[in-house]
Amino acid sequence: MARMQKTKPNQDDRLLVIACGMIAREVLAVKEQLKLVHLDLTCLPAEFHFYPDRIAPAMDKAIEKAKAEGYSNIFVGYADCGTGGMLDRVLEKHGVERMAGPHCFAFYQGMDAYAKVADDDMMSFYMTDFLCRQFDAFFMKPLGLDKHPELIKDYFGNYQKLIYIAQTDDPELDKVAEKAAKLLGLAYERRPTGYGDLTAGLAQAAAHA
Repeated sequence: MARMQKTKPNQDDRLLVIACGMIAREVLAVKEQLKLVHLDLTCLPAEFHFYPDRIAPAMDKAIEKAKAEGYSNIFVGYADCGTGGMLDRVLEKHGVERMAGPHCFAFYQGMDAYAKVADDDMMSFYMTDFLCRQFDAFFMKPLGLDKHPELIKDYFGNYQKLIYIAQTDDPELDKVAEKAAKLLGLAYERRPTGYGDLTAGLAQAAAHA
């Protein structure tokens, strides 16, 4: 009796987006908005935001796993994100594209718009919808600011302004951002951006899938 060969799963009609956990909600929102029913999403941990050296090796493993699962169409929901080109080396090895730009704060604003404000924003602390929702868990507790507010100047003393890059219109998130600016002793600006280049990036990747 001939042995049955194990066939490799085929996901050729699907697009897998491997994204930062910080933008998971936004990727799903764009998926729904554009009706990208063939888009699947998996994420690396959001806390890699603080450990950019972990992004490239984790992405290497994630892409290898995805290919083993039968995905041939893969798009990366990261910019360079502090990896110093290491992420691009991994993606080049696998023939995979990513979002353009240095970080999500840039592509949310749109690269053209970001280029015009990048110099002026050098001393600004960016927040997104995700960072507003996770302000305590992402900043206050890990940095010990909830118990030692005197450390705020050590961490944020070089910033002049907090800029909330708003993906959505949510009064509750506005309050969090304004409160954070006051707590950190920074001037405040709300900059509504929507999903910026993320929409076009996912649409283009989906069109090629």
